[in-house]
Amino acid sequence: MNILGISAYYHDSAAALVRDGKIVAAAQEERFSRKKHDARFPVNAVRYCMAEAGIHGHELDAIAFYDKPVLKFARILETYLSTAPKGLQSFMMALPLWMKEKLWIPLKIEDSLAECGVDMPKSLYFPEHHESHAASAFYPSPYQSAAILTVDGVGEWATSTIGHGQDHKISILQELRFPHSLGLLYSAFTYFTGFKVNSGEYKLMGLAPYGEPTYVNEIYEHLIDLREDGSFRLNLDYFGYIDGLTMTNDRFAKLFGGPPRGAESEIGEREMNLARSIQVVTEEIILRMARHARELTGERYLCMAGGVALNCVANGRLLQEKVFDDIWIQPAAGDAGGALGAAQIVWHMVEDKPRTVSGNGRDSMEGAYLGPNFEDDEIEAWLNKNGYPARKLSEAEWAPAIAKVMAEENVVGLLQGRMEFGPRALGGRSIIGDARSPKMQSVMNLKIKYRESFRPFAPSCLEERVSDYFELDEPSPYMLLVAPVKRERCIGLEESKTLSIRERINQIRSDIPAITHVDYSARVQTVHPDTNPRYYAIIKAFEELTGYGIIINTSFNVRGEPIVCTPEDAYRCFMRTEMDVLVLGSFLLTKADQPAWQEEKDWREDFVLD
Repeated sequence: MNILGISAYYHDSAAALVRDGKIVAAAQEERFSRKKHDARFPVNAVRYCMAEAGIHGHELDAIAFYDKPVLKFARILETYLSTAPKGLQSFMMALPLWMKEKLWIPLKIEDSLAECGVDMPKSLYFPEHHESHAASAFYPSPYQSAAILTVDGVGEWATSTIGHGQDHKISILQELRFPHSLGLLYSAFTYFTGFKVNSGEYKLMGLAPYGEPTYVNEIYEHLIDLREDGSFRLNLDYFGYIDGLTMTNDRFAKLFGGPPRGAESEIGEREMNLARSIQVVTEEIILRMARHARELTGERYLCMAGGVALNCVANGRLLQEKVFDDIWIQPAAGDAGGALGAAQIVWHMVEDKPRTVSGNGRDSMEGAYLGPNFEDDEIEAWLNKNGYPARKLSEAEWAPAIAKVMAEENVVGLLQGRMEFGPRALGGRSIIGDARSPKMQSVMNLKIKYRESFRPFAPSCLEERVSDYFELDEPSPYMLLVAPVKRERCIGLEESKTLSIRERINQIRSDIPAITHVDYSARVQTVHPDTNPRYYAIIKAFEELTGYGIIINTSFNVRGEPIVCTPEDAYRCFMRTEMDVLVLGSFLLTKADQPAWQEEKDWREDFVLD
C-alpha cells in the first residue's frame, strides 16, 4: 500500500511516501524550489517521492494531510471574535488567504496532484496536527512503547501534548491549548531580539550562552504562570500575536527596557541576556512536562517532535537529568515531519497494521537520508556538459583524499548519497572542515556561510569515539543533543568569564576549538558505518591521518538559502563562496581549477535573510 503524506500552506511544506509501513522517501519542497521555508504545495517533493518509489500516478492508495484546516480556521475565527475589534487588521490579512486557498485543501490537493501527473486516490485523511507530530516521533523510534511529548507553536488548538505509544497505536492523553504556547513564547523572544520568527529560533539558542539569566524573574513574574506539571498560562497583555501584527507589544518592550532590536543591527548585552533567560525558562518547562509525562504514562522512554524539540540544548539537559532512561527525537521535528507522521497514521491506525521495532536500538529513519541521490554517471555527464574540471577518485582513495585536504585547513563542500530530511545536514549535503583549526569558525561564518560571527558549528564524530570528546555516552545521529566538551580538553574556562563577546568568539576554548561553543558545549552528531558508510569513512580517514575522529559539519548552503539538493545547487554555492574544494559523489573539484564564475546580478538578492 502506497501512502503519500503532505504538509503544506504554513511553512516548510514537505512530502513523504510510506509503502507497507516502510519509509521510502521524504523531502522538503524548499530543496527543490530553492525558496527557504517554502510553504506552497510540495509539487516537486511529491514528484520526487513518486519517482523514488518507482510508482506511477494511478498507484497511490491514500493521501494524508498533516492537520485539519477547518479546525484551524475555527480557532482563528474564535480568536478574532474574542478580541474584536482589536485584531481586525490581522484578521483581514488572514481571511483572503483562507477563503482562497486553505479552506479548499482537498480540491487544492487534487489539482496539485494532477499537475504532478498523479491520480487522486479514493482515500484522503486529515489527522490532527499534534497527532501527526506524535506519530512521526513514535513510529520510527526504536521503542515498542513510549511516552510522547509534542511541543510547538500551535496546531489546530493544541500547543503542547502528552501522548502514549504502544505497539502500533498512539493516543493523546493531555494537551495545552492556544494561546498558551511555549513555541510562541520562544518565538516572541526571537522576534524581540531581532531574528526572524519560524527560522531564527536556533540563532536565539546559539546566542544564549553569551548572556546571563538576568530576566528569568521578570519572565516568571510578568509573562508566565508555570505549574508543577509543566502546564502554564501566558499573560496575554504582553503579546501581540493574538490581536496584532507583531509577536510582542509596547508593554513587553517596556518590561525589557526598550523596543525590539532591529534586524541586522548590533547585538547588545540585553539581547544576550534575554536569549539566556528564555532558554533557562524553556528548559524548566520541558523538564516539568517530561516528568509529568513519565508519571502519567509510566514509560521508561520518551519520543519528541514539534518545533521546540529542535532545541537541542533543552534536549541535552533532559537527557542529562535522566527523567527518562532514554529519549528519541524525530530529526524532522518541525512541520515537515508532520507529512511523514500523517502517512504513518494511515498505515498503523487506519489500516490497523502492526509495527516492527528493530531490537538493536536503531530507528527506522534510515539515518534521515531519505532524499534524492545522484549517481556518478549523472554527475560526470553534468560536469562534462558544463566544462567543469574534476578528478574522479577511486573508492580506495576517496576518503583519504578528502581527509587530506581538510587536514590542510581547506573547507570542503560535500554532496554524496541521499539528501537529508529535516533541518540538519548529516554528511549528505554538508560543508566540512578541520575541528582542530582555531580559525575555522570565523572563516566558515564570514567567508562561507555569510552569517553572524557568534553562530557555533557542530561536530561529526565517530560514534565509538563520542565519549572521548564529550560528556555523552550514547549515539546522537541527528545532531539534536548538546553535550559538554570533555573538561580535560578545555582551555581558559575561568578566563572566558572576563572576556567581551568579540574576544569570547575568537577565544581558543579546547583542542577542538572550531566546534567548541562559548559555553564549552557542542551540538553533537555521531556517525555509524551502517547508516552512512562513506561519511564514516571520511572521518575515519581523518582520524588515521591526524589522530582526531571528529570534524566540523555545517549545512551546505549560505545564509538565507535552503540546503543544496543537486550537483548544480552545490556547484553554484561552491563558486559563490570562498570554499576551497567541492566533492560531488566520487568527483573532487578544486576552486583554482574552475572557470571564472559570473552572474548577472548579486545572488544575495535571491535570498530572504533569516
